[in-house]
Amino acid sequence: MSILVQPNTKFIVQGITGDFGGRHAKLSLDYGSGLVAGVTPGKGGLTFEYSTYRVPIFNTVREAVAATGATVSVVFVPPPFAGDAILEAVDADLDLVVAITEGIPVRDMVRVKQAMQGRKTRLLGPNCPGIVTPGIGENSKGGCRIGISPGYIHKKGHVGVVSRSGTLTYEAVYQLTVKNIGQTTCVGIGGDPVNGTSHLDVIKLFNADPETHGIILIGEIGGNAEVEAARWIKANCKKPVAGFIAGATAPAGRRMGHAGAIVGGAEDTAAAKIAVFKECGIEIATTPSDMADALVRAAKAKGVTLS
Repeated sequence: MSILVQPNTKFIVQGITGDFGGRHAKLSLDYGSGLVAGVTPGKGGLTFEYSTYRVPIFNTVREAVAATGATVSVVFVPPPFAGDAILEAVDADLDLVVAITEGIPVRDMVRVKQAMQGRKTRLLGPNCPGIVTPGIGENSKGGCRIGISPGYIHKKGHVGVVSRSGTLTYEAVYQLTVKNIGQTTCVGIGGDPVNGTSHLDVIKLFNADPETHGIILIGEIGGNAEVEAARWIKANCKKPVAGFIAGATAPAGRRMGHAGAIVGGAEDTAAAKIAVFKECGIEIATTPSDMADALVRAAKAKGVTLS
């Protein structure tokens, strides 16, 4: 199986007529994903044309969902308007909204989180690379690629990857694929301080998925989400888990990279998180190039087959 999205998932692109949204819509179509509609206010009735594909454009998410049966939306909308775009998708009762946009004002995201309370929609991001469930074709085509992750580096298999960092997600996936170790689903949760889905949320889904045999958890300085996930893993997860924490050399009090990557509390530092990972039985990747090898070590210790 996979988590959150399947190869047959139907999704829409909010902001498909923009340069960034259009470019990645094409890559998703090339991957064989189920992109069925675009949404740009004022451009309803037009068509997004690419190769042999003709994707209808609607003025609203609700219209797109009613016409296509889509259950997921990906947001490529500029920061000042992205919060409202997310809420429009929530109001359409979608199962999942993937917010790629970086730089959404924190106040807007607080408003979004409050408005989503009690609603069925799950938010992935913002400021995330999205989600990929690989297919079984050449270069894993025929899967579901929603966002900006490079589809061709993925391979269908039995490892789940969850990360705050887009580039480190790609690095972990590529290392696994080179070793002929495939993935069930690869999830980028984003690096903003106010996001919709945490490491722990995704770890629980991977733990419950019988096809996911091992997990790579990639975190960074700032916040305590990785610590929360690690302690849950110790108490509940029997699957091998490897972890990497970025930002070991970052000075305290200074934001590094992501908006959420700033050391403020005792458990915010890389050293503190690594110590908790070790305490919780998570195999530590000492460098970014060690992530796949760390999972192999963890799997060997537990007698688990990854490929």
